Amino acid sequence: MIHGRVRAFKPKTMQDAIKIANKLRNKKISTLVECQTENKKRLDNTSKNNQNQQQQNKRQYTGRAYTARHGEKKHYGRSKPLCSKCDYHHDGPCA
Repeated sequence: MIHGRVRAFKPKTMQDAIKIANKLRNKKISTLVECQTENKKRLDNTSKNNQNQQQQNKRQYTGRAYTARHGEKKHYGRSKPLCSKCDYHHDGPCA
C-alpha cells in the first residue's frame, strides 16, 4: 500500500522516495495506535458498565436467596421407588 502511494508521487530522487515512505509509514502507525487506544477505551468502558450491572443484579436478588420457607416440603409425585442407598427416586440398581 505504501509502495503504491510512493510510486504515485513520482519522486525524482531515491532520497525523496525514502522521505515520502517514512512519512506514510509514520502516519499509518499513528493511525493504528489511535484506533487501538480508542478500542481499548471502549472495551474498558464496556467492562466497567458490565461490572456495575452485575453488582446491581446481585444486590437485587439477595432477598430471594435468603427467604425462609414455612416448613412446606414438596412430596415426590411420580411412580419411581425411593432408593435406600442414595435417597433418590429411580428404577434399577444404584449407579
